[in-house]
Formats: sequence, C-alpha cells, structure tokens
Amino acid sequence: MKKNLLLLGFLFAVIASHAQTTTPKDTTHHYWTIHGQNTFLINQSSFVNWAAGGVNSLAGNIVLNYDFDYKKGKLSWDNKAIIGYGLSKQAGLGWRKNDDRLILNSLLGYQAAKYWLYTFYTNFQTQFSKGYSYDASNHRTLISALFAPAIVTLGPGFAYKKSDNLRVNISPLASRITLVQNDSLANIGSFGVKPGNKSLYEFGASLDAYYKVNLVENVSLENILKMYSNYLNKPTNIYADYTANLFMKVNKFITVNAGVELISDPNAQILFDKNNYPDYHSALQVKQIFGAGLTYKF
Repeated sequence: MKKNLLLLGFLFAVIASHAQTTTPKDTTHHYWTIHGQNTFLINQSSFVNWAAGGVNSLAGNIVLNYDFDYKKGKLSWDNKAIIGYGLSKQAGLGWRKNDDRLILNSLLGYQAAKYWLYTFYTNFQTQFSKGYSYDASNHRTLISALFAPAIVTLGPGFAYKKSDNLRVNISPLASRITLVQNDSLANIGSFGVKPGNKSLYEFGASLDAYYKVNLVENVSLENILKMYSNYLNKPTNIYADYTANLFMKVNKFITVNAGVELISDPNAQILFDKNNYPDYHSALQVKQIFGAGLTYKF
C-alpha cells in the first residue's frame, strides 16, 4: 500500500510534465477545445509524547479532471472525464482507500435560443478497486468493486447554459442502468439489483446541474448536483448526489482544496451492525476531503 501512495505521486509528476510539454490549443478549424487540471493532495499528522493525544495519519489523493469540448455553429458537444484515487493510513488500521472514482460525462447540444439547448446526455461512473466496510474489530466486508456498481444514465432533454460555470440539464425521459459485475455482491442484491441478477434498468427523469463562483480573489466554490427519479418504482424515492468543492490558490502550482459529497441513494444498501447481526439499509452517504498539494492546469 505504501508503494501505491508513491505511485500516486509519480503518476501526477508524469502527467504534469507531459502537460507542460504540450501546448493546449484548439484542434482543426478551432472546433475543439481541450483543457484540464491535475491535482495531487497530501495531508499528514504525527504525534510524539503528545499529552493531548492523537493518531498518526497519512493520506494522498490524485484527481485528474479533463474537458474535451466541441463547438461548431449551433452544435456543441461537451465531454468531461474525472479520475480520482486516494489512500490513507492511520496507526493501527493500515492502508485504506479514501477516494476511488471514474466519471465520464457527455452532453450533445443544439442551440434552440440564446441560453437554451436541445440535448442528449450521457453519464458513466464506476470505481477501480474493491471497497470494504470495517467493523470495530477491523474485520472487513466487501461492499463494492470494479463495475460493481457501474452506472450509466442517458436520455434526451434540454439545457440552460449561460456559461461554462453555470449550466443545468434536464432529461424527462432518461434511462438508468446499474451493473453489478461481482458475483458475491450480485447474489445479495447490492445496489438495487434482484439477488442473483447483475443489472437493474430504470426509466425516469434526471437533472444534472453545475455552478462555479469566485468568492474572493484566488478562492472559488464549485457546486455539482445530480438527481434521478425512477418512474417505474417509487418515483418519490429520488437519488440525489451533491458535491461542493472549495479551491484556494496559493500560487501557480500550490492549492488548498476542501470538498464534501452527500449521496442519498435508495438502492444503496449500507452494512450496519444490529445486535451483532449484519443489517443492510439505505442511509445518507458523506465523504469529506481536505488537503494541500500541487495543481497543474492547462
């Protein structure tokens, strides 16, 4: 696991050096615009003979955020790829992942009015490695894996887009497919699939919103909201995913980042201990990340 943390830093250095030797530019006829951000965060705390107590910890996260946008006349095609992975270690607990995501977004649009577009929206998300929950005895239970789940959401709709920092897409006829390509997770019906099945199809409405604002000089706040309602089964049980990221720029390369993500997913059955017996039910999911590190934009 220690090697994995070093690998995160090495991967960031390779990507940043490659980006520095590549001049960002529009491709043929200036229809394409490509830009991105590579961030490596690290935070650490250490205590020796500290009277107030404390737990030694170390964490490292790498986040790659790229945009590939096409614009020609009234036609636009916005694509985003987000890759995040992180590891943390606390004394006595060993190494555990604290971030693991692969997100691909695509929005094909045709301008209908000044700020309005007809659209077709696609979103794909999964993770790279196995995830576990841990009990008080540090015993782990598998709760996720590669393509378990993998979620695809797509459908036609319309969008309000005032700028790259303010856009809202609504799809009233959206399909949502959840894949669970892990036998042990599929057999217990994880992520809403029927036990023994490896996929779940839903049909409903989706909303995807993005808003970024500069609070003060060198400090910006990014807001991302995703919502989905399944017409076919309990449409009032709405899936909601909200992320707030605070970016504080120290200089050209050094940033301090803080983020929180809240997920309400009726299909996600979280493992709890109820009177020494496993109990699965939906609950609010919360993830927080804070750290200082290196950021390279191009």
